[in-house]
Amino acid sequence: MTPISRRAAAVQPFLAMDVMAAAAAKARAGVDVVRMEVGQPSAPAPGPVIAAAQAALATGRIPYTEALGLPALRARIARSYAERHGVAVSPERVVITTGSSAGFVLAFMSLFDSGDRVAVPQPGYPAYRSILTALDLVPAPMVLRAEDRFAPTAALLRETHARAPVAGALVMSPANPSGTVITEAALQDLCAATRNLGLPLISDEIYHGLSYGLPTVTALRFDPDAVVINSFSKYHCMTGWRVGWMVVPEALVRPIERLAQNLYISAPYLSQVGALAAFDATEDLDAVRDGYARNRAILLDALPALGLGRVHPADGAFYLYADVSNLTDDASDFCRRMLDEADVAATPGLDFDPDLGHHHVRFSFAGSEAECREAVSRLKTWLR
Repeated sequence: MTPISRRAAAVQPFLAMDVMAAAAAKARAGVDVVRMEVGQPSAPAPGPVIAAAQAALATGRIPYTEALGLPALRARIARSYAERHGVAVSPERVVITTGSSAGFVLAFMSLFDSGDRVAVPQPGYPAYRSILTALDLVPAPMVLRAEDRFAPTAALLRETHARAPVAGALVMSPANPSGTVITEAALQDLCAATRNLGLPLISDEIYHGLSYGLPTVTALRFDPDAVVINSFSKYHCMTGWRVGWMVVPEALVRPIERLAQNLYISAPYLSQVGALAAFDATEDLDAVRDGYARNRAILLDALPALGLGRVHPADGAFYLYADVSNLTDDASDFCRRMLDEADVAATPGLDFDPDLGHHHVRFSFAGSEAECREAVSRLKTWLR
């Protein structure tokens, strides 16, 4: 009998990926499925990214890079903080990672010890809980509230810490699954609260660049020692390239470098070359974002008539997190039937909230405008 570690057994499935597999199986069987289950841009990587990677590939040599990443890419990312946020960041504090996923592993391993409690938003990205659990850390949920626009606040963090002390906090803006943005004032208060409590702050900013009216602000504006995690996956349309970055305090650079050397060696060279070129594609990428804005408007206009009008504030990213309690008490079954009967794939809320997620469904509007309209048409027929 093959043993299975307690660590592996404790990690819950990533339901969005399970739905993705089921939808892909239907598609392979020839069924036309509208894919709204995963946070993956339907647009390809920008032309400059593909051209740069092709040119590098043509040389025939695809090497390792330094564990912290290509110096030119680190410098370009540092420069982007000055350009976009007016924040000075030294290139030496930038770490290139194998997607944001590796960034979370490196952040958690460098900041926390086994058994530490880490405050995370609920609902929130499920991999936070799973990675913490796999590392023998304890996720401490900050249960988000309607009166706070379903965004974490300094008061909520203090309440969570008072119930049982935490060793650090993680926040995300714009958020997954909701798209909710932490306002500038609220983020400033959160940064002040973590400093006053003596806690490190991890800020997941992977959806920066994707917002619709409410500006996104980096935590580095208010706390230069915040650990910021970002990626080329979302705004830059490079999900499968698996390249992201961290901005970390100077004291963490060498510990993270040692971890990265041993865990990953380096992020993929071709992906880093492509990522460097992504900064030359802002006009094209903003056009993709404008398409998301149109999709968002379509859904926000259509969903109320379908009984799906109660959504969290969708300020950014490309998700709507809809309350379906008037339609079902079992969002997982609801999503299974929606895929089986309407050929529309979406993710049940239990992925993001183990307590109240059975009343919610996350819809991704990262596809085309035609796909969004088709999804609305199919749901109208299915739910009538």
